[in-house]
Amino acid sequence: MTTYNLLQTEHGRPIKMWTQGVPVDEKAKAQLIKTAQLPFIFQHIAVMPDVHVGKGSTIGSVIPTSGAIIPAAVGVDIGCGMMAVQTSLMATDLPDNLQGLRREIEKAVPYGLSPRHRGRDQGSWQSPPSVVDQYWQQLLPGF
Repeated sequence: MTTYNLLQTEHGRPIKMWTQGVPVDEKAKAQLIKTAQLPFIFQHIAVMPDVHVGKGSTIGSVIPTSGAIIPAAVGVDIGCGMMAVQTSLMATDLPDNLQGLRREIEKAVPYGLSPRHRGRDQGSWQSPPSVVDQYWQQLLPGF
């Protein structure tokens, strides 16, 4: 017994939709089908019950890739920024528990500017380092 509905695509990967009992907009389905037809999609697309049309890709979808990274698949819609950075680290270089590493990254990388909450979310920089402000001033005219 499967817990998902299967949407097959012509010339694309299957779409597994965990949306039983949830209406899915036809525009969202069309967007999912276009994504599933991309040549670098790995195995299948997964769709969650909160699925809805997005500006770039369908919100509520998981888009696994092989040989490709889509850093702005969702960021286009929610205004977040992402960066993919290649490092020299291998999985064997990392500790078994990544909690400490994550804590250090969260201290160093700002996140959570939320106008809806009238300020910054917990974990974000309350006052950015001066070097960040300096770079931001350089970018501001084109923003």
